[in-house]
Amino acid sequence: MRRPDIRRTPMTRAGRVAVHIDFTRCDGRGLCAELLPATLARDPWGYPIAVADPRATVQREPEVAASDVGRVARAVRACPRSALSVVEAVDPARG
Repeated sequence: MRRPDIRRTPMTRAGRVAVHIDFTRCDGRGLCAELLPATLARDPWGYPIAVADPRATVQREPEVAASDVGRVARAVRACPRSALSVVEAVDPARG
């Protein structure tokens, strides 16, 4: 199965993206946390969790800094279970 290139994924008007974690696919290997240390950490069982961000309203979809978009593309491609995808970042004001 070919994975999408997120560099070609339409960005929002503000250019804000988030990483969606599909926990039904994830098996807790932790590769994403290694590739995105500013965005993801690992829980005690190895599953990804959002790094604490007071602005984050949806911890399953932590927002990604514009400077990390290349790292996110790499993490999406590298995930052995295809559990990561890129989505539009949720506006904290809208929830």
